[in-house]
Amino acid sequence: MQKRKNRQWLKLLKIRLIKRQELWVLTVQGWIIAIALVAALLFFAITHIHPFLAVNSPIKSAKVLVVEGWVPDYALQEAISEFKRGNYRQIITTGGTLEQGSYLSEYKSFADVAAITLKKLGVEPEKVIAVPAPYVIKDRSYASANQFSRWLANSELKGESINLFSWDAHTRRSWLLFKKVLAPNIQVGAIASTNRDYNPQQWWRYSQGVRTVIDEAIAYIYAQFFNWKA
Repeated sequence: MQKRKNRQWLKLLKIRLIKRQELWVLTVQGWIIAIALVAALLFFAITHIHPFLAVNSPIKSAKVLVVEGWVPDYALQEAISEFKRGNYRQIITTGGTLEQGSYLSEYKSFADVAAITLKKLGVEPEKVIAVPAPYVIKDRSYASANQFSRWLANSELKGESINLFSWDAHTRRSWLLFKKVLAPNIQVGAIASTNRDYNPQQWWRYSQGVRTVIDEAIAYIYAQFFNWKA
C-alpha cells in the first residue's frame, strides 16, 4: 500500500517537458498557393503605394491654396500653374525656420523663401502670404498646420475650404495632419507635386525612390497610429 502511494506522489510531482501533438502543415499545392498570394500582395503594394502617398484629392471649390514652402523650385512652378487653373483668391506658404543658409539670407523661414520665390515667378504680391512656423526640433508638419490654423482664425479667409500643395510622397502625411488640425470647420484637399529625382511609376528602381517611399510610408503609419504630430 505504501509503495502504491509513493508511486502516485511521484506521478503528481513529475514535470512534463514534452508532449505529443498533432500538427497541420501545408502541402506542396498549399505552399504554391501561399507563395503566389504573398507575391501578388507584394506586387500590389509596390505598384500602389506611391499613388497612395502622393495623393491627389483637390477640392474644386477651394479658394485658398496652401503651399508647403520647403518644396523645390520646380514644385513651386507647379503650384503657380495650379493657382492659375483654379479659382483661388489667395496662395499661402507655410514652413519652419531654414536649416541651412539662414546666416546668408534675409529670409529666415521656408515660408518666406517660398513666398518671395512665387512673387519673383510672377504671382501678384497681394495674393501671396507667408505664414512661418516657429522653430521645433520635431513635429514640423504639425507645427506648420497649427500655425496656419491660428493665422486662418484671425484672417478674412476663415471658413473657406483649402487645397494643400505638398511634395510627392510626403503629401499623404501632410494632408492627414492638416485635416486633423483644421477639421471639422475647414475642408482640406490635397495636391501632390511631381518628383524629378525618380520615375514614380518605377520608384523601386531608383535609390532615391526607395528611400523616399519607405521613409514616407513609415512616417505616415507613425503619424496615423502612434503620434499624429509628425
